[in-house]
Amino acid sequence: MDFEKFCEEHCVERKGTGTLKWDSLQEVFGDADLLPLWVADMEIQSPESVREALKKRVEHGVFGYGKVEDSYFEAFFAWQKKHHGMDLAKENVRFATGVVGSLYAAVRAYTKENASVVICPPVYYPFYDAILNTGRKLVTCELDNHEGHYQLDMEKFEKAITDNQAEMFILCSPHNPVCRVWTEEELAAMMEICKKHGVLVVSDEIHQDFAYEENPFVSSSMVKGGKYRDNLILLNSGSKTFNLAGLIHSHVIIYNEKLMETYDAYIKSIGSPEVNLMGVTGMEAAYRGGEEWFADVKALIQHNYNYMKQEFARELPNIVVTPLEGTYLSWIDLRGYMSGEEVADFIQKKCRLACDVGEWFSFTGHGFVRINLATDTKNIKTAVERIITNIKS
Repeated sequence: MDFEKFCEEHCVERKGTGTLKWDSLQEVFGDADLLPLWVADMEIQSPESVREALKKRVEHGVFGYGKVEDSYFEAFFAWQKKHHGMDLAKENVRFATGVVGSLYAAVRAYTKENASVVICPPVYYPFYDAILNTGRKLVTCELDNHEGHYQLDMEKFEKAITDNQAEMFILCSPHNPVCRVWTEEELAAMMEICKKHGVLVVSDEIHQDFAYEENPFVSSSMVKGGKYRDNLILLNSGSKTFNLAGLIHSHVIIYNEKLMETYDAYIKSIGSPEVNLMGVTGMEAAYRGGEEWFADVKALIQHNYNYMKQEFARELPNIVVTPLEGTYLSWIDLRGYMSGEEVADFIQKKCRLACDVGEWFSFTGHGFVRINLATDTKNIKTAVERIITNIKS
């Protein structure tokens, strides 16, 4: 694959287009003149099938209330079956405006105020918000870091649950930001512990399609042949897969009838949202016609990761780059060259980069940065060069 040609044809300028990643730097970082590698979306245009479907809808010219047609379910179910072996039915699926909003909904629907909810840092920071902003008790079980490879200590995990009488566990699978694709055995161990202690599992699987090489993704719904489905709320979307986050459309998948009744009752109590017409249109087109595009994007992400890893290994061997098993987000440990407390200022003020820093994901995360790999290779090269130059100087 000619990666330079792919970037020339598919990567676009986003600054000045009203985008969070590029146009909110002053508000978020206090500096508008940074190279943004933070928000988890792409500089890569979405698949042509999506753009054509949206053009057709725009040309129709009417943007009334939308309905999810059978054709959407067919496309979504076919993708899930082909890529993840999942069998779904309409009664298992509800629609939402995003996975983060669904995290809040799940916490509110299935737990009471002051209930304990477990997460495993370093983890996507809205997990904290969904617990703390709803008046629940945050319980953390930090992942163990073995030279860049992260694992969950199951004894420690079970103790966190029992000591706090936890009611819910929010699972990140694949795990953002530490790039882990959990094995079926690891998932089974987590879910068995939760089942044993009556803890409901909410699984954020928005990065499900980004798994690489010898690390196949296994949905929580497929663990041990679906053994734990009755204790599961599964959240996913094509928004990361096809770069459609701005179309605010996602899925809530629930197999247990009583859990679905509880969810429906909660949504009814807050006013059931309508589906996003453009989100449904774009995502159906992506599931139908975006497979070749997606294969190229994954190849580019791996290319960017390999470049970064090789350059750091040659020039700064004490940088620890976490193995990229899943997601399109690299997790980098710079503590081999500076104290953890220095890293945030170093990345922003010296390297002129806007990155998510480790303390956003864990109270003990100082020293790490998360860099978005789903971008033009020239942006990754610039970031790597700046880090190398400034550490050496």
